[in-house]
Amino acid sequence: MSLPDDLSLPFQVEHCDVRGRLVRLGPTVDGVLERHGYPEPVARLLAEAMTLAATMATALKFEGVFSLQAKGDGPVSTLVADCRSGEDGVQPHGLRGYAGFDADRLLGLSIGPGAELVPLLLGKGYLAFTIDPYGEDMERYQGIVDLSGASLADAAHAYFAQSEQLNARVILAAKRRPDRLGRWRWRAGGILVQQLPEQAPGQTTGMDAALTPEDRADAWDRVTALTQTAKADELTSPELSPNDLLYRLFHEDGVRVFEAKPLAPRCTCSAERLAGVLGSFTTEEIAAIVEDGVIAANCQFCNRQYRFDPANLAEISS
Repeated sequence: MSLPDDLSLPFQVEHCDVRGRLVRLGPTVDGVLERHGYPEPVARLLAEAMTLAATMATALKFEGVFSLQAKGDGPVSTLVADCRSGEDGVQPHGLRGYAGFDADRLLGLSIGPGAELVPLLLGKGYLAFTIDPYGEDMERYQGIVDLSGASLADAAHAYFAQSEQLNARVILAAKRRPDRLGRWRWRAGGILVQQLPEQAPGQTTGMDAALTPEDRADAWDRVTALTQTAKADELTSPELSPNDLLYRLFHEDGVRVFEAKPLAPRCTCSAERLAGVLGSFTTEEIAAIVEDGVIAANCQFCNRQYRFDPANLAEISS
């Protein structure tokens, strides 16, 4: 039986003032990673970054691009993932990602399944979260945190503590697993839980009557503890449906799911856009990158290759 993949599933934990998102990635993340042939630890880190971007983007009520970008002094110098909502409100949210790394510096590193990827691969640096809504009059927002934790989830928790007034917790996982034909494919998953704003007595959250501060604290501790019990095998399993995983975690309190948001790979590169960039180069700069009479370039995100005749750049970009 084929279970749903490449989606973000909204849910709420009943009577706990907690809502969340469960993200499950299959072909979308596998396609991005396999096109580049990243070493396994780099691929795992990028898969988690794409999952985090999808989880946080689909939890926000906006139309635009949510992106995260890490810069560090480790073997992986750059890590980028973004999630783009469909401008027509109908298209799936589009995901893409890219990692820049030094292959020589990766040699000799011992990185097991439970290794702390951030300090080993990214080292010291920062992680920037950017919200860029569609529309010329919309304001762009960016938050930056140090890469001081063991994982991207730790960095996200630092971001939540810095920029949000509400409690939030996220877990991430990515691994290669065999499909029905025995082919090894990348899969990833994540869960984000957030505590809703405290309600005044007599008000409701739409889920239940307002909880006392003590009940809210107890409920939050219980939900976060249950969330942390989700194992990497469960988050990435092709046999365990997202609904069944949420029921397994939160059935004692009751869990309600809503309509899932589909996710799909989407890169914004095009011959016209790249030709427009090249068209801004000086004659000397163009001459320096011409080889055998053509300009060869490839997209860092989707690895698509482009070849241009320098004499036709203006025509292509128009």
